[in-house]
Amino acid sequence: MKYLLALDQGTSSSRSIVFAPDGHIVGMAQQEFRQIYPHPSWVEHDPMEIWSSQLATIRLALKNSNIRAGDIACVGITNQRETTVVWNRKTGHPIYNAIVWQDRRAEPVCAKLRQDGHDKLVQAKTGLVIDAYFSGTKLQWILDNVPQARDMAAKGDLAFGTVDTWLIWNLTKGRVHATDVSNASRTMLLNVHTNQWDSELMSLLHIDSKLMPTVQASSSDFGVIDTEWLGHPLPIGGVAGDQQSALFGQACWSEGQAKNTYGTGCFMLMHTSHQFQTSQNGLITTSAAQISHKPEFALEGSVFIGGAVVQWLRDGLHAFKNSADIEALSETVTDADGVVMVPAFTGLGAPYWNADARGTVVGITRGTTMAHFARAALDSIAFQSTALLQAMSKDAVQHGGTPVRELRVDGGACANNLLMQIQADLLGIPVIRPAVIETTALGAAYLAGLHCGMFSDLNALEKHWKIDRVFEAQISRDQAQHRMTQWERAVRQTVA
Repeated sequence: MKYLLALDQGTSSSRSIVFAPDGHIVGMAQQEFRQIYPHPSWVEHDPMEIWSSQLATIRLALKNSNIRAGDIACVGITNQRETTVVWNRKTGHPIYNAIVWQDRRAEPVCAKLRQDGHDKLVQAKTGLVIDAYFSGTKLQWILDNVPQARDMAAKGDLAFGTVDTWLIWNLTKGRVHATDVSNASRTMLLNVHTNQWDSELMSLLHIDSKLMPTVQASSSDFGVIDTEWLGHPLPIGGVAGDQQSALFGQACWSEGQAKNTYGTGCFMLMHTSHQFQTSQNGLITTSAAQISHKPEFALEGSVFIGGAVVQWLRDGLHAFKNSADIEALSETVTDADGVVMVPAFTGLGAPYWNADARGTVVGITRGTTMAHFARAALDSIAFQSTALLQAMSKDAVQHGGTPVRELRVDGGACANNLLMQIQADLLGIPVIRPAVIETTALGAAYLAGLHCGMFSDLNALEKHWKIDRVFEAQISRDQAQHRMTQWERAVRQTVA
């Protein structure tokens, strides 16, 4: 039997997972690496640690699976998006640490771009809002602040890449400098209508085209892993940014299909097929993972604090010892008894986009207990995700489509049955948890499997997506609306 290997390079750790063709996990390995905070709001990684940790997990995952490299048919890569690396083409060494997607140092440049009125241009070409989140202004910062960087870039001596590109370069020993459309679409430099680097946007940020990787379909030939690394050459056939990879791994390939990943934050994406839809409801447009050169899109919304509110209760208030304990504690009460928690610890993301909002708890009485706080914390995750899905459904209807009919869920927190039931109650549509919740890695594996011919087409692939459990609403729509009204009232109080 031949297997698929997925490299899942995340913000805090590198993982490698070996999948059987039917999608079940054969073996895996994970290794954490350093988080570097040079100044407030600055976040960096050592690119060499990213590379070495990823290679170590590949070798260990193969060992844990009790298979040889030669048993792998193809390799897929998924990665933390927007994180920016610049390296010397001749030496292969980075000229600066990777600037992580969370890093805010480029905000002054973004503020100037917004002030100069470039918002509509950027949104029309990229689907994005001007924000330090995206890679373009991080790349500009490196070029402006590392000595001789601009001169080296002009000579063609430097290479830029998001983490997928950095891994591909190292795995192929510098033979391939490429990225996929889903990662490229997060740079603020790609025209997502043509899938080409945009000269006007590059000029706006003073980026030399010699730095840029080739942009390819997510399921295509990204070169071959050099024999030195694993003792056997392996083709790389699938690449996608983590959230687009999860959308693909959830078999959301048609217009109107949506998934939500419950992690530290929550990321919801709705596929819009070949339609580029500009959101009127606080979302951004992004390129979906693509198996051909024809552009495909998704609407995306981000919740900044999802599972992180559970970590806060655990570590800050010592409400319980393990994060999983929140479910049992929450079930000791029938509801939050009027307590509403808005975990705006770092502001509010989509669809509110309020950086000044701060965490708020309303509705406390003398009868409030830690169990009510726990229940309110779970509610807050579901409330925020409901606001996202409602925004998506509004956008879909405004563009002639239909509201989202079901939500597919993944990420660590989706194992919490109570949270998933609360989510279904608020949404009023089925919440579907798949048998394999490692859908980010699975999406990359599927993209690779399509490229190498393990799967003939999407129909063949869809047969492997299996349901673990479906959660249906158990409250009326009036009750759900009343609860969302309470939530929106509490949100307004975070910025009062």
